[in-house]
Amino acid sequence: MTQNFNFDDIRPYYDNEARDVMRKLQYDPLFMKLVNHLWPTMTQEEAFAKADKVTSNMAFQLEFMHQAIRVIVSRSSTGLSCSGFENVDPKQAYLYIANHRDILLDSAILQILLVEHGFQTSEITFGNNLMQGDFITDFGKLNRMFTVLREGNSRELYEISQKLSAYIRHTIIDKNVSVWIAQRNGRTKDGNDMTQTGLIKMLNMSGGKNFSESIRNLKIVPLSISYEYEPCDDLKVQELYLSSLHSKYVKAPGEDLNSILTGIIQPKGRIHMTVGKPIESELSEIEKIGNENEKIKALVNIIDEQLYANYKLWPVNYIANDIANESTEFSSYYSEKEKEDFINYIKQKIKKLTGDEQSLFNLFISMYSNPVKTKKLSAISQ
Repeated sequence: MTQNFNFDDIRPYYDNEARDVMRKLQYDPLFMKLVNHLWPTMTQEEAFAKADKVTSNMAFQLEFMHQAIRVIVSRSSTGLSCSGFENVDPKQAYLYIANHRDILLDSAILQILLVEHGFQTSEITFGNNLMQGDFITDFGKLNRMFTVLREGNSRELYEISQKLSAYIRHTIIDKNVSVWIAQRNGRTKDGNDMTQTGLIKMLNMSGGKNFSESIRNLKIVPLSISYEYEPCDDLKVQELYLSSLHSKYVKAPGEDLNSILTGIIQPKGRIHMTVGKPIESELSEIEKIGNENEKIKALVNIIDEQLYANYKLWPVNYIANDIANESTEFSSYYSEKEKEDFINYIKQKIKKLTGDEQSLFNLFISMYSNPVKTKKLSAISQ
């Protein structure tokens, strides 16, 4: 189903293109600015020596990206942990469907953990709204990112979805390379991680008539990332607040880039990533469902149940839940000092935001408490 498409406008760079692209990047003024930020002691000579080793996408990731993300994690978190890699096989390619909390780090953290567990890195979806300028575009495509086009009329968007579906299937099945994709368009801003049915419809567009077989070939693995302190939580709350006042929130110029930079710099506390189990046996039951839309809903529920079950809750989540419900249900999971510190954390954030203070406070509490609610629902359904 993929042979009728030309993927050149969305694909990452091929390995045989990597050397020329790296030469172009290293002579861009932004290159040394980035190097100086991440590795202040590294000289231009040392940076160029590393660049000379880049003869493939993987080499670029190992020479630059892996170290860069590790630096970001060490600077902006108090530790990164993971679990579940025993569920997947380094020789297999998977479609990692992930909850989405940070524009850059969600997928970037997966890449460093894959390498450190003996896996090849995956390809990564990246919205064309984020491909701003030649440097960022080249940088992204060299980092195995492929473009998701987001603009067009109804017919154009349908054709874009067909092509994207075909490319993902081609990457997993023909190239035997894994893919990371978010469970929804845009980041979760209210703490409710829910897979969009439209994602599954898109993925199925390149398959055959048998829904379960089409999905089985993609080897879907739910991927949960849990940040102790939500990346860009203040920016998300501000957007939610303004959205509640207006029918449609309109992003300011450069807002996505600001979110990327804020997500990189802002302290996030502890971070945990859980690799779920490939969705395989459940597909036989789904196939017994007659209506395709109901099959899609059933698959979405299976993905979400894993995402919720594998999401790691932190003391701040339990605190927010008890504040929201005016209860002490989870008081054994946190201390009074932790509760006081979290409330002060929110109040300090609110001082820099625009809007009614109580409404903003409630949005913060909702964002941090909703993962507890979904975790409880997941436990009930199992």
